[in-house]
Amino acid sequence: MNFEKYTDYSIEKTVEILAIDSPTGYTDTAALWTKAQFESLGFKASLTNKGGVIVDLGGVDTENALLLYAHIDTLGGIVCEIKGNGRLKISKLGGIHPHGAEFENVKVYTRDGRSYEGTFMLCNPSVHVNGSYDSTNRNFDTMEVVLDEKVSSSSDVRALGIENGDVVCFDPRTKITTSGYIKSRFLDDKLAVGMLLGFAKYLKDNGITPKRRIYAHITVYEEIGHGGAASIPAGVTEGLALDMGCVGSGLMGSEHKVSICAKDASGPYCYSMTTALINAAKDSGADYAVDVYPFYGSDVEASLRSGHDIRHGLIGAGVFASHGYERSHRDGVENTLKLLCKYLDV
Repeated sequence: MNFEKYTDYSIEKTVEILAIDSPTGYTDTAALWTKAQFESLGFKASLTNKGGVIVDLGGVDTENALLLYAHIDTLGGIVCEIKGNGRLKISKLGGIHPHGAEFENVKVYTRDGRSYEGTFMLCNPSVHVNGSYDSTNRNFDTMEVVLDEKVSSSSDVRALGIENGDVVCFDPRTKITTSGYIKSRFLDDKLAVGMLLGFAKYLKDNGITPKRRIYAHITVYEEIGHGGAASIPAGVTEGLALDMGCVGSGLMGSEHKVSICAKDASGPYCYSMTTALINAAKDSGADYAVDVYPFYGSDVEASLRSGHDIRHGLIGAGVFASHGYERSHRDGVENTLKLLCKYLDV
């Protein structure tokens, strides 16, 4: 495999999908884009009733199939109150942390297709006016969306078509540095979607038919826990989630490595499958780490909790500062592709 070529392609596609707003519950546009991308590579793709994308990547052995998971839903917000002063109170979608999103630009999407820009900030955000600025706890009661529109009342806001239940999307601020770092909100998990497209392109370009059937499920409710709970194709015996590899104190992972998760908050991943992934990483020459993630869950665990009888594993490129302004590196992408190709014997 020309890993540099397919790393470049994976990053290119990651940048494209990062530009499509898709917080949990508002993923249709991103799903249709993802479906079209796999179809353009010649693979059959379909939408699930929940709005995810199932892709058939081919393969001979349909009785020992493998399902790859990634998710396109991200963190975000939803309007829960239009205040009398024309500001918006929001409720979180997924695990976004308000203190980590202070002064972030946002878009508010109305049900009739309009969008408006604004900024998420502290109520009374000027240090020259607010003597309690430093000591104020940042939460969804003390912070609000200030619209970039001339509004000063709830009726002004409603005249724009904005209502409770409208989705608030945070600017990803995507940047690729000359040194190879990938910086953006929502690399969790759009970086993995880009890598699956890179892997699919590799199969297509080289006319490879895998020995075992491989499917991909691009889910849309991972951030709230039930993305992978359904839509397991017949014959699947293993599920491998591609999600962010944790980087932080006490862990061996970094943005330059592929991370193999041995255990997360829900418990251990399949011992034999994790061992096979570690051996594949060694055999492929990938720079890898094995870690335990203390506060984490995945799509493949949702499959097990919903009763599916499959082995389960999790890998991912290292991502620093999760659920904030995240950072990875092209090395992590390349090492993940190396491990994936070796494990799947392609």
